[in-house]
Amino acid sequence: MPRESYQERLETLREDVLYMSEVVLERLRLGLDSIEQKDEEMAREVIEGDHEINQLYLDLEQDCIDLLALQQPVASDLRFIAASFKIITDLERMGDLATNLGEYSLEAERDVFPEVDIQEVADVTLEMVESAMDAYAEKDPEQCYTIADIDDEVDERCERASEIVVRDLIEREIDADSSEEEIEQLMADVSRLLLTIRDIERVGDHAVNIAARTLYMVENDDDLIY
Repeated sequence: MPRESYQERLETLREDVLYMSEVVLERLRLGLDSIEQKDEEMAREVIEGDHEINQLYLDLEQDCIDLLALQQPVASDLRFIAASFKIITDLERMGDLATNLGEYSLEAERDVFPEVDIQEVADVTLEMVESAMDAYAEKDPEQCYTIADIDDEVDERCERASEIVVRDLIEREIDADSSEEEIEQLMADVSRLLLTIRDIERVGDHAVNIAARTLYMVENDDDLIY
């Protein structure tokens, strides 16, 4: 394969990875909106759209394999292909988390912990993903470190949110008049919210993974890979 055509395919891979990230971000936003608005139609759209993300992943995985097989890449191209493959893996897993959010939305019947601002924390994590993909597109190593620093803040926010939920549960009065059904519903609500917080935190972790692979791609630096 002529070198020029090979370089064109590398650029196409970059564009397709960025497109996949846009689809995943859209699904995450829909999942979060479905929770906030208790919108069943929106939730089902997220769940049913997971197959599109899975297919994008499989197509891009094959593209990466083909690029490696077609021509022995130089070191910089090899790092780019390897980083792209790792990044689409993180994106696919974020798609699964979006599906989780849609499922949580279908299970939710009421707001039991209004003092926990899920959307505020989620907005930060989505911005992390956007920044990570910008760093990938622009080959920006400095932005990679910034994302890793923000993740520490997200972890702290998620921990505080979980503590509020658990503390509120402990302080609630469940007396002899509380039915078994009421108790089970409360526990289900608590479990759902804790899982939502956990999944939002995981989105931030995947953003850091993307930043780490981007840093390695650009500077052959594995400082953020763990």
